[in-house]
Amino acid sequence: MSIGIKDAKILTPSGFIHGNIEIKDGKIDMIGEGECQSCLSFPTSVYILPGFIDEHIHGAMNADSMDNSFETLNIIAKALAKEGTTSFLPTTMTQKMDLLKEVLSTISSYMETHDQPFSEILGVHLEGPFINKKSIGAQCEDYVIPPSISHFKELEKAAHGKIKKVTLAPEIKGGYELIQYLSKQGIIASLGHSEATYDEVLEAVASGANSITHCYNAMSPLHHRDIGLVGAALLHDNLYTELIADGVHVSDPALKLLYKNTKNTERLTLITDSMRAKGLTDGIYDLGGQKVHVHNQTARLRNGVLAGGVLSMLDAVKHVIKVFDISLEEAVKLASKNPAKKLGIYDRKGSIEVGKDADLVILDTNFDLQMTICRGKIAYEKNR
Repeated sequence: MSIGIKDAKILTPSGFIHGNIEIKDGKIDMIGEGECQSCLSFPTSVYILPGFIDEHIHGAMNADSMDNSFETLNIIAKALAKEGTTSFLPTTMTQKMDLLKEVLSTISSYMETHDQPFSEILGVHLEGPFINKKSIGAQCEDYVIPPSISHFKELEKAAHGKIKKVTLAPEIKGGYELIQYLSKQGIIASLGHSEATYDEVLEAVASGANSITHCYNAMSPLHHRDIGLVGAALLHDNLYTELIADGVHVSDPALKLLYKNTKNTERLTLITDSMRAKGLTDGIYDLGGQKVHVHNQTARLRNGVLAGGVLSMLDAVKHVIKVFDISLEEAVKLASKNPAKKLGIYDRKGSIEVGKDADLVILDTNFDLQMTICRGKIAYEKNR
């Protein structure tokens, strides 16, 4: 199958170029001034960007990663294509071990048997159960357990080795040992839902942790006598740092503070942390067995705690353009190149280069989505 697009502004690793692009057999085959076949047409000039990668997303369109079905995963994958996300990590919740193993097995089987023309599942983000109850957030306290290599191995076996990232609290007994194990297996150890002191963060990093989950949320805050996890994110450029840029989870000044003080912006990644209410109206929804009230695009538990959200990745990109006062090129890096490098898949995703997967986002001059292409197939087209 061949798809071509002419006279577009194409974001390459060297910046935007004006030219043509051709896709063959799911890969980018040509970029530049060459002729292309079967050209798509758009009513206005368009930008072609690398597909967005969401490494922390629970659900959308009344479907959740914990629903434990192929149908649910299909719904999420299809919904994400409508916001420019071409690949993602379905994210679990803290739940009983038996249910987690069932869910992980289902996701793994889906990855092995399904090749739908929608957003691609890259692996699993295990958020909990190895977290701190004092930073529980919207996780279920009843099923929190201490970090354990033996328990993780059970989950790893159920997932057929497809766990890509684990969010955990390093300060709980067993945390550093689990981080060391994850690091040796090539799995990202991400610090979150944690009350870790700054010294405990340093020990976790020395053990192999290299990521902070949804920075500012559900973690030890910045304090002048102990800067905690937030302070570590501000101070250490070697830590990948997730951001929920919806103006709700983190205030715009706090977003800007992190961006301004992170000298190596290669380590900032945008996430949505969205739940099943994304794409739907206000109402009451479920998240990990807890009731979530969604009102005015904000999702909270009954006690007022934020519980994921309804953010789209494209809206996150638009938001940081405004808040950080940066270009489209710089903003897209936070949603494509950076997560691809973090997940170790930059050889095939995260940028527009010949030979890479044809995961493309096509925007008009107002930055509104016109089309999403996932591995060379049209997954979403505006007005269709």
